Formats: sequence, structure tokens, C-alpha cells
Amino acid sequence: MNRDASTALPRSGFVLLALLTVFWGINWPFMKWGLAEFRPWSFRALCIVVGPAGLFLCGWLAGQRLGIARGDGRAMVVASFFNTTCWHLLSAFGLTMMASGRAAIIAFTMPLWATILAVPLLGEGLTRVKLVGLALGIAGLALLLGGEVRALEQAPVGALLMFGAAVSWAAGSLTVKRHRWSTQAFALTAWQLVIGGVPILVGWAMVDGLSPLRDAVAAPSWRGLSGLIYSATIPMIFCHWGWVRILAVFPASVAAIGTLMIPVVGVFSSAMLLDEPVGPMEIGSLLLIVASLAIVLGPRLPWPGPGRSASG
Repeated sequence: MNRDASTALPRSGFVLLALLTVFWGINWPFMKWGLAEFRPWSFRALCIVVGPAGLFLCGWLAGQRLGIARGDGRAMVVASFFNTTCWHLLSAFGLTMMASGRAAIIAFTMPLWATILAVPLLGEGLTRVKLVGLALGIAGLALLLGGEVRALEQAPVGALLMFGAAVSWAAGSLTVKRHRWSTQAFALTAWQLVIGGVPILVGWAMVDGLSPLRDAVAAPSWRGLSGLIYSATIPMIFCHWGWVRILAVFPASVAAIGTLMIPVVGVFSSAMLLDEPVGPMEIGSLLLIVASLAIVLGPRLPWPGPGRSASG
């Protein structure tokens, strides 16, 4: 069956998407807390160590095979480079140069690049519904950035790094979607972090030294420590695994557009935790993005048919 058709998609995919929206959204202010006290190389390296360990443990408990299946090696290396090495380094350094809510907005221009690239790489149709939904979503993100042009001009390197992170995430997601994997989900996610994490660990050793506790010894505050702990666990383990599962059941462009609410959660959670401003533009952006998601995802929701209860 063509998953790009306007048919209902698995309910589990929408549940995962909702959870990712919350957990990845609130990760932006937590990352800001952590990066205020941990250097970017150290912060990412510590996350890269914890994430795969948790994923391998979950895979072992679930009884899944933990090795890389034959024929998956080349695609695994490519996906690891874009999804782990590029994304984690570019987003960490970019976030140190700008407000977390605005960094999240730029990072989540990813749906634009993924939707465009999915046409030649995956053969997904660029339908009128997708175009309208994507246009509304990008307009919502543009509205959020509208008042920040001067701030972006003052920190152009940070903005360029976040755009690079967005493009790399799109490329990595399409790599995962394009290949027919035999490696099971937990191992697929964990090995991407291990392989893509090698350059991060090497860079960490070269730039920040070999001691894994070097920053921790500096007695970080409870905010810095909680930022590191949260970012190294929930987003690295659950969210990475959840994104691989979503890509398995959703068309790549639909999955990408479904992430547009994440930066909105990032902006509002940054307002609560970091006192970053929220005003009419943020509210307008929220409405545009909700409309975008309703257009693209609404017809695909597993609505109960005649004679069926909501619980199915």
C-alpha cells in the first residue's frame, strides 16, 4: 500500500509523534542550561556515551538482536554521519550563540529540506495538501523569527550552524527512510550514535582533554547538571528510537512536517524556564503551525469508522 496516500496511519505513530513533540521541545531550554556550564564538546560527548548504552540495554531487555545486520553497514555510516556527527555538533555550537527558542525554530526548518529532498530521493509525491501544510508551517516559523532579524545579524554564525544542523538531520532521516533495514530498531538507533559519536569523542579528547569528568568537577549548578542529565537520557534514548519508528511507518515528508510543533514547545518552554519572551508573534506562529498539522496529519488520523469505538 502507498503510505503517501491520504489513508489512516498507525495510531502508535501519532502517539510517538506527540511524545517526541513534548520531550524534544522541552529539551531546548534544558540544553541551554547544560551548555551554560558544560563546553559543547564535553556536553555532546557525555550524551553520546549515555545514549547508546541506554538503547542497547532497552534492546537487550526487549530481546532484540543488537548487531548490525549484513548489508546495512554503508547506509549506517551515512546515517550516522548526518544524524549524529553533524546534527549534534552543529546544534550544540549553534545553541551557544543564540537563544534556545530561536535556535529550535531554525533547526526545525528540517521539514522544508526533507519534504523537498524526499521527491527525488524517495519518489514521494509533493501534493497540494503537503505544499499548503508546509507553507503554513514555514510561515509560522518565519513569524517567530521575524522579530529576531537583528539578533540573527549579530550572531550569523550561530544561525548558519543551526541551518546546517537542520539540513543534516533531513539528509540523515531520508537515509534511514530510503534503506531497507534488517537491523532492529534499538540497535539501529544505538549504532548510529556509536559510529557517529566517534568523531565527537575524538574531538572532545583533542579539544577538552581526556578526563570525562573535567567539566563535572567544576561543580555545576543543579540547572547545569539537570540539563545534562535530561539531554543525555530522554531525548538521546527515547526520542532517537521514537524517530526511527516514526520514519518506519510514516512517509518521510509527513513525518518531517509532523515535527513542526516541536520548536513551538521549545519557545514556550524556554519562556517558562529561561524567561525568553513570548508575545503575539509566538501565538500567531502557534496557530499557523497547528493549522499546518491539521491539514497534513488530520486526514491521516486513525479516526473510528462507523460502528467503531474510539478505542478501536
